[in-house]
Amino acid sequence: MSAWRRRPLSRVVKPLLWVLLLAPFGQLLYLALTNSLGANPAEALIRALGDWAIRILALALAITPMRLVLAWPAWGSVRRLVGLFAAAYAGLHALAYVWLDQAWDLLAVWHDVLKRPFITVGMLAILLLALLVLTSPRSVARRLGTQRWRRLHRSVYAVALLAVLHFWWMRAGKQNFAEVWLWGGLLAALLAMRWPAVAQRLQAWGSMRSKAH
Repeated sequence: MSAWRRRPLSRVVKPLLWVLLLAPFGQLLYLALTNSLGANPAEALIRALGDWAIRILALALAITPMRLVLAWPAWGSVRRLVGLFAAAYAGLHALAYVWLDQAWDLLAVWHDVLKRPFITVGMLAILLLALLVLTSPRSVARRLGTQRWRRLHRSVYAVALLAVLHFWWMRAGKQNFAEVWLWGGLLAALLAMRWPAVAQRLQAWGSMRSKAH
């Protein structure tokens, strides 16, 4: 086993992840404060936060396949951190919509949720993410029990599907599906890698690579 794999992951990767995952927010904040978001800053900010939410969600789902393929079990320790960042960006995306698009008119938001399918599925994804965040602490996991907690947190797959559907419906008006196919295909591949049979093969391949080194 290499020195890299022996080193505590939290000392190496977690600080780097904090910097990398906070960087998009810092950039957007700077652009907002300097009025550099374009002709429609509210829409630009809402969409950018949503884009980063789905990107980081894809990263969170990629951690388990990466851990299996690289035979680095310690990578599992950063999955919660990345998932929390995905939820944070999704929450900021929803907050920006309620604040900048609807001016805190909660009745208008409710009507939007009922009338516009892409808002409906987006809010469902946000609610599921909020539930996962609230139940992510180890103390909650102990109260729920391991099996029940794992079943609950498998709903992240539903979040991924809802996020892609939200993205697809949002882009349908402009017939711009290039990014939808990109992120939808990537998330579909990552979800497929998490099926038990596929995961076992990835783990076996990772074990072979680990022994080879």
